[in-house]
Amino acid sequence: MAGGRRGPLFAALLAAWVVAVAEAEADLEQAALPPERSLVRPMTASNWTLVMEGEWMLKFYAPWCPSCQQTDSEWETFAKNGEILQISVGKVDVIQEPGLSGRFFVTTLPAFFHAKDGIFRRYRGPGVYEDLQNYILEKKWQSVEPLTGWKSPASLTMSGMAGLFSISGKIWHLHNYFTVTLGVPAWCSYFFFVIATLIFGLLMGLVLVVISECFYLPLPRNLSEHSEQNLRSEEVHLTEQLQDVEEEKDDSNEEENKDSLVDDEDEKEDLGYEEEAEEEEEDGPAAGGDEEKSDARDPEPPREAREDEGSSEVGDDSLEQPRPAGTEALGDSLRQRRSQHADKGPSA
Repeated sequence: MAGGRRGPLFAALLAAWVVAVAEAEADLEQAALPPERSLVRPMTASNWTLVMEGEWMLKFYAPWCPSCQQTDSEWETFAKNGEILQISVGKVDVIQEPGLSGRFFVTTLPAFFHAKDGIFRRYRGPGVYEDLQNYILEKKWQSVEPLTGWKSPASLTMSGMAGLFSISGKIWHLHNYFTVTLGVPAWCSYFFFVIATLIFGLLMGLVLVVISECFYLPLPRNLSEHSEQNLRSEEVHLTEQLQDVEEEKDDSNEEENKDSLVDDEDEKEDLGYEEEAEEEEEDGPAAGGDEEKSDARDPEPPREAREDEGSSEVGDDSLEQPRPAGTEALGDSLRQRRSQHADKGPSA
């Protein structure tokens, strides 16, 4: 009975030992195999210019980014088929390469870029292998507006942006070194950076002043005095010209005022002459009417006496000096009226 029980137990132990040995051998074989080489090329500040030639797809990621970790397997699969698609695949760690993130002005993660012969475009689709493959095979990148002008990573502005981002990355690493490695409080680290910024600004200002003094060439003393004299003479000449102009303006204003006064006087005289002529014309008809009334009241003389008076009047008129046109007209009208009265007298 004891031998019958030991047989199955021994067989079970032997089977367990065989399985353990097989698993150990499999682990040894896997450890002996070299790890699978990734076809995704890491890009740094020293080799990023490779993307200026050929066709590339770049991925910007951070190790702590969950969305970046979800697209890692898809990106690896896309890189494996890169030879078939005739495209190179790269990736950029923004923590290790802050300068490149500034050069491409990356603000969200993950970020994808397509490059074709130095012309860059932003890929805004999902980081799935099928979408990436269709983007290359169907040449959908042709319908995307490229990054031109100052936005291009190869431009001078983006080079300056890369320098700023690299400096900020170094400051961030130094801050982590102070706070994590050395255990310095965060406010002490901030105070240190503030003091360093002030000192750096003062030094830069001092350097600029020294450079300006080195390149500034002062003029000789004689030339400076001569230039001052020229300036003074020019100022005096300008003041004299201004005074002459003002005097000319004053003279012209006085002449205009005199002319206006003369014109006003002439107008007044003309108006006075016109008024006198009008008064004479008004007085003429009134006198004629009075004479007619007096003639009507007085008794008419005989016809011969009237003729003698008429001839004497004619003689007197011929002896008299020429009168104005207005008075002659009044005299004619009076003579006509007298002749009419004389004709009416005998008939009556």
